[in-house]
Amino acid sequence: MTEMVHGTLPAQAGEAVLSRWWRTVDRWTISCVLVLFGAGLLLALASSPPLAARNNLAPFFYFERQVVFGLVALAIMFLVSMMSPAAIRRWAVVGFVGAFLTLMALPVIGTDFGKGAVRWLSLGFVSVQPSEFMKPCLAVLAAWFLAAGQEINGPPGKSLSLGVTLAVVFLLVLQPDFGQAALVLFGWGVMYFAAGAPIVLILTLAGLAIAGGVGAYNHSEHFARRIDGFLAAEVDARSQLGFAASAIQEGGLFGMGVGEGQVKWQLPDAHTDFIIAVAAEEYGFLLVAFIVMLYAVICLRALSRLTRERDPFTRIAGTGLVAVFSAQAMINMGVAVRLLPAKGMTLPFVSYGGSSLVAMGIMVGMLLALTRTRPQGEIGEILAQGAARRG
Repeated sequence: MTEMVHGTLPAQAGEAVLSRWWRTVDRWTISCVLVLFGAGLLLALASSPPLAARNNLAPFFYFERQVVFGLVALAIMFLVSMMSPAAIRRWAVVGFVGAFLTLMALPVIGTDFGKGAVRWLSLGFVSVQPSEFMKPCLAVLAAWFLAAGQEINGPPGKSLSLGVTLAVVFLLVLQPDFGQAALVLFGWGVMYFAAGAPIVLILTLAGLAIAGGVGAYNHSEHFARRIDGFLAAEVDARSQLGFAASAIQEGGLFGMGVGEGQVKWQLPDAHTDFIIAVAAEEYGFLLVAFIVMLYAVICLRALSRLTRERDPFTRIAGTGLVAVFSAQAMINMGVAVRLLPAKGMTLPFVSYGGSSLVAMGIMVGMLLALTRTRPQGEIGEILAQGAARRG
């Protein structure tokens, strides 16, 4: 308990791998993830039976699949969290290449499942959304370029990171998936700022992103329809946003009671994009506030530990992963309360979805690995050692 409050202890020489991992990993983050997954299972019990009934499946078909996918995701998270930053970087490069090639092939081999956007690769028994796996791998790869660019005689890291990011954004826009494209750009912008980019340049890039959004509105009916629905003075009560807003209002502080909610029968995506509406209707604002607190703890704990990190790559990559993770959670909840236009984005570890759960397991596993406590000299000692080597 002392270590949970005051922080984990640095690794000791000769320790067993599991013992060293347990002493150095952030157990608060692990605890929050487990609670989020538990909340997701609780909400899956409420939201998935109506979908199963519509598809003529067993009542708990989707719940059972979420249990399986979730356990796989947690196992991967624990395994990835045991890796070193160098191993994280190597595997992220491999994952990026695989995800990038799959994104390139989606227009030919992908499917849209009737949703108007070719985002999935169907394997028969399961479907995979490559963009979910691209996000953590791209964050680590871009951080590697940015950190390498800070070295003397290093490569043009900022240009390389921007190049690969824009290439991914282009492939996402082709699907079209403007939500994931915006999320990727946001994560890169946060890393770029953390790497020391001037604020004027950040604002310039933000302006270009806004200009790109205006262009997408003028040339994409799919994008324009969602923006128009978001900006409409009144929400159609029979639309997804209308049902979600009504459910949140009906839930109040304590909710209508377990199993009493109606939004799960009205929304086809109640178990994914609008899972927070199910939580608000049946369990009330208190559960929603608790879920928000869990995400806040994960992000603040990670950022706090990253501020003590001396290695630029680790610091930048960890910051990018936190930015993507937290932004995705905020976007999902923001859509449900109509603060943002509909994006089709899941709530990490809570929404149903195999690709989302496993990819989030990889992302948080990387974050846990990068924020593990490592023996590091005080900054004054590091500067003195560097001066001695130069002398």
